[in-house]
Amino acid sequence: MHSPRYALVAYVRDAIGEFVATLRQELHPDLPHLPAHLTLLPPRQLRGSELAALETLEEVCGQVEPFEVMLGEAETFVPVTPTVFIRVEQGAAHMRDLHERLNTEALHAVEEWPYMPHLTIAKLSSEGLAEQAYLTARDRWAEYGGSRRIVIRELTFVCEQDENRWKDVAGVPLGRRLVKR
Repeated sequence: MHSPRYALVAYVRDAIGEFVATLRQELHPDLPHLPAHLTLLPPRQLRGSELAALETLEEVCGQVEPFEVMLGEAETFVPVTPTVFIRVEQGAAHMRDLHERLNTEALHAVEEWPYMPHLTIAKLSSEGLAEQAYLTARDRWAEYGGSRRIVIRELTFVCEQDENRWKDVAGVPLGRRLVKR
């Protein structure tokens, strides 16, 4: 049996989250439902116990006040990876700082790519599909009339159950103590 992977995300459950979920379903209907989210710690195996990771999360996040980010334009990571996303335009430095503070002890991992704050729309199976999806996402996002502001008050520590299937382990409120799920 392999060691499970863990990640830390901020779910986006407002109108932006609904927009991304609908767009994701249109662009990649075969992908299992994944709630819209901003990733603070990309998937990784722990370097200690789940309890040690939770203690680190509680310690670091308890000292961080809720903050907001503003989304920018739709983009793609092609040719590095066939992923379509919306860039975090304002608040990205705050997210990078929090990522650096959290990437320690049981949560430490050498990242596969440099950390860049973003809201993933879809990861496709090829560059061609990603480029087509990007054009659709860019046009739909340009038409989106709602607020592009996201307030991050709570993070969620998640564990991969199967490929592309994640289970919430614990809510991690910013500026407060942990909430077990």
